[in-house]
Amino acid sequence: MTRIGKLSKALALQDITLWGMELGLLSMRKGELARFLFTPTYAYGTLGCPPLIPPNTTVLFEIELLDFLDSAESDKFCALSAEQQDQFPLEKVLKVAATEREFGNYLFRQGRFYDAKVRYKRALLLLRRRSAPTEEQHQVTSAKLLVLLNLSFTYLKLERPIAALRYGEQALLIDQKNAKALFRCGQACIVMTEYQKARDFLVRAQKEQPFNHDINNELKKLASCYRDYMDKEKEMCHRMFAPYDSDSVGEEN
Repeated sequence: MTRIGKLSKALALQDITLWGMELGLLSMRKGELARFLFTPTYAYGTLGCPPLIPPNTTVLFEIELLDFLDSAESDKFCALSAEQQDQFPLEKVLKVAATEREFGNYLFRQGRFYDAKVRYKRALLLLRRRSAPTEEQHQVTSAKLLVLLNLSFTYLKLERPIAALRYGEQALLIDQKNAKALFRCGQACIVMTEYQKARDFLVRAQKEQPFNHDINNELKKLASCYRDYMDKEKEMCHRMFAPYDSDSVGEEN
């Protein structure tokens, strides 16, 4: 028995190895609960799936399609020119951007950080292109903030702290007290060994969320990194300015 949660139908099919389940999902509507009886050809074939499913077994699957993301609609919209996209109402742009972000989230959870970054950037491009009346602008900036936070985190996973910091700072231009953006900037600065900047960001994040364990643990990590850094600096200075011992050099020669 299998339950299909909120994910892209297209992406779901990439991860499913059963031919019968692929065909079944394509026939379903959102919110539908269905039972499928798959013969071995449409299920696990002559090999089965040891130790639970013997060879040549007919299996019963119960699938509930809670939700899915329409990749075709999103891809088609993103292929339009900026002028063509502007002909659509803001609701449509926000929906497509949200779909792209959801795709990115799914890919991120799969550990496919580069692919997630591509989806997030597509969402950000749509939101940056779109102009909106003053009374609706907050919807665009709110959506943009979520994407910028996702991009900052993704670039940290890709070990590109400069980009992570850049997107984190862009998020702070929208919400200067956003604890998550401050936290991501602090993390990026630690990786870049810019410890004073890291402390400034993390202390600001802690001020917004004093009891956040991740922030407090990152401050502890920062203190440890800074101590290690200073110890190495002292050792290097000691070696550079140690007294010149001519006798020992002569013995070595």
